Amino acid sequence: MRIRYKKWARPELEASKFYIDNPEEWKGKWKEFFKNSNNPIHLELGCGKGQFISNLASSNLDINYIAIDLVDAMLGLAKRNVEQVYQEKNIEPDNVVLTRFDIERIPMILDKTDNIQRIYINFCNPWPKGKHRKKRLTHTRQLEKYKQFLAENGEVYFKTDDDDLFNSSLIYFEESGFEIVSKTYDLHKEPIFENNIETEHEKMFSEQGIKIKALIAKCRFGDSSVWDIGSQKDIWFYKGWEQMKGDN
Repeated sequence: MRIRYKKWARPELEASKFYIDNPEEWKGKWKEFFKNSNNPIHLELGCGKGQFISNLASSNLDINYIAIDLVDAMLGLAKRNVEQVYQEKNIEPDNVVLTRFDIERIPMILDKTDNIQRIYINFCNPWPKGKHRKKRLTHTRQLEKYKQFLAENGEVYFKTDDDDLFNSSLIYFEESGFEIVSKTYDLHKEPIFENNIETEHEKMFSEQGIKIKALIAKCRFGDSSVWDIGSQKDIWFYKGWEQMKGDN
């Protein structure tokens, strides 16, 4: 989703107590950020405007949440949504943190010590063109990266409106050794989540008559085996990402 530049976003994020600008420094010690450090940690990839994470986190105070996006404007809106929802419930946002990072380089900010119990991926870019499919957040290459920090039996909750992305993702998860615990081609008629929190996109697609596809996958394996995640190429890209952050 494209969004206009918001000049207020960066100053507000930097002033927020639940935003981290240098997530690399927290690799292996994310639990220390949270007030209740013994709570399990869940992760949302591509949090967008934050409507999902603000409602999810404020409804589950016994779980700590990390929400990642790449765009300041999105994170700024997410920050405001978190503040609003928590204020309405008269609670402090002690169990949620927002951060800006390139998800393709996510092993640079998380490892097994962080013991991530669950990943949420909601309505990510389907990247329909063949040459771009490796950018999909559910592609085998990405799933292998997630396995570097997911706990044993850690889960991935995935929702999409896109038929091709969903069917391809079923293959990706199998290729990467995940077990598909549950799946549906019509989430609203066949609920598979204990409490489904609708996202902005989910409501929009549902109103258009588009069925929501969803799955729950469980990580059964430990270290990566299919892709060379720690390659020199990844290190080179990461250095480029660091330079990009410095330029913004």
